[in-house]
Amino acid sequence: MASLALVLRVAIALSTQGFFQPDEYFQALEPAHHYVFGYGHLTWEWVSPAPLRSIIYPALNIPPFWLIRTLGLDARYPELLIAGPRVVHGLLAAITDIGIREITRQILNDSYVPAAYFVSLTSLFHSLSLSRSMSNSLETSLTTAALSCYPWDNARSMRVQSSVTQTGRHCDETSNLHRTRMRMCIVFAALACAIRPTNAIIWVYMFGLLVLRFGPRPSQRFIFIRDCCVIGAMTTLTVFALDSAFYGRPVLSLLNFLRVNASPVSLFYGSSSWHYYLSQALPILCSTSLPFVLYGMLLAVKNNEKKLKAMLGCIVWTLTAFSFVGHKEWRFLHPLLPMLHIFASRSLVELYYRSAKTEIKVPGEKRKNTVIKTFPLPIRTRDLCLLLLTVPASIYVVFFHCVGQIKVMSYLRSLPPENLTSVGFLTPCHSTPWQTYLHRPELAAPGRMWALGCEPPLGLQYPSDYKDQTDIFFEAPLEYMRKHFPSRVDTSYPPSPFASSVPNVTFVETLQVVEQSLRSWDLGWRHEWPQYLVLFGALLREQGMLDLFQDQGYEEVWKGGFEWEGEDQRRGAVRVWKHSR
Repeated sequence: MASLALVLRVAIALSTQGFFQPDEYFQALEPAHHYVFGYGHLTWEWVSPAPLRSIIYPALNIPPFWLIRTLGLDARYPELLIAGPRVVHGLLAAITDIGIREITRQILNDSYVPAAYFVSLTSLFHSLSLSRSMSNSLETSLTTAALSCYPWDNARSMRVQSSVTQTGRHCDETSNLHRTRMRMCIVFAALACAIRPTNAIIWVYMFGLLVLRFGPRPSQRFIFIRDCCVIGAMTTLTVFALDSAFYGRPVLSLLNFLRVNASPVSLFYGSSSWHYYLSQALPILCSTSLPFVLYGMLLAVKNNEKKLKAMLGCIVWTLTAFSFVGHKEWRFLHPLLPMLHIFASRSLVELYYRSAKTEIKVPGEKRKNTVIKTFPLPIRTRDLCLLLLTVPASIYVVFFHCVGQIKVMSYLRSLPPENLTSVGFLTPCHSTPWQTYLHRPELAAPGRMWALGCEPPLGLQYPSDYKDQTDIFFEAPLEYMRKHFPSRVDTSYPPSPFASSVPNVTFVETLQVVEQSLRSWDLGWRHEWPQYLVLFGALLREQGMLDLFQDQGYEEVWKGGFEWEGEDQRRGAVRVWKHSR
């Protein structure tokens, strides 16, 4: 059965055509591409004075990039640079499906495993996100792996360990097995925290619960805490060493990540109300399995099922902690989704057997000897039909959702180098992939390929007043073009001298000066007209923009995606305009 998960997740990874989150490219693929090939876009998290990002997650993409480069295939088959990491992340995604089988077996029993596995495999959010190169996806797989090694029946495990000296060699081997599994749980949890430091919220609860359940066994508590400290320290030192080697100076990215995300800077990327995770994220993550998830939680509380109640406590704790943070996204709850699927399986199987018992009519004297015939998948037909509604939705998000933002890079990559001397992206920042999907070293020179920036308000006392380059552009696009672009196109298409800001120490100091002097947040960017312009159709509806492009000699040569998709500035499909005269 594990092979089914492997095949499905790799197939989804390789088939995904659309755009979901910028982090998939700019926090995973671009740093790895930059490391192996020497060029690629590094966002402010990587180049700021106190870097926030660790190389540990992007490093997963370095081996396929290195192998492709070593074999000399990157120039002839640049598509391999897309497919290679996708295979890696598809394989890692399958850990979630495989792990949920083991967790379900431990918490419930074997009869619930097929239902939990089915719900996981058909999950809409898994189809959308799990196989992508996003840190939350690997965090989900590592969390699931850790929970599969967690001593859910810890009271029995501790009794086994404490009885070693009384019952001899067999118990000694069993005790070592339990201790090994516990250490594996800590290792997976530590790796998940290294990938996403906020994952520690889950383990504060789960490991805290375990410590409390040790009861009057101080030796077992000491061993567990010692293992946590040793493994945690080794993981932290490893991350510190890797990051320091990557950045060329001592860097503790985990601390920087937590510090910035706890500051007002995180609100620059949006804030949501306290009930966001309850009212939006949970329904989106669970989709058609939500009613079964809720009913499974009710059954766990009603029947006082301790293992499920421990899992429910972890979910409530994590939701509560995350709800206090202003910046919220669906994917931040992704590590909880496998646990939610287990609750769904609890209710689905319960409903199935309850229905089977009422449908079988047997005389009273024969009822005791009657065996209920069940299908390998213990889910009622009507429940199965509801769950399967995710399949067409999954097909849409894999093959058709926001495809223009990906296909535009394929179009640009298909152009011969002599016909692609410069390109500018007049889109909201990070709306498309970058050099990993293009792989054009001739465009790596400063100003040859540029996009509008969205650097955050670093070092400001009042960050809510700040406006980035993207904000300034879309407030008055025509005014921006007249102010920051030459009056006519230079047909040699020179590089733009100052297309966007670089968020280094000078940038931070400049922002502080602007804040103190109450000047405009316009930092004086200077563009040259590029050979190609990439934009969303919504920009053409802005007053004067269509006439400006046509007057400058540009014409539309490509269009991709659906015009009704997206929101605000990302509507109207993706367009490519070329200067033709």
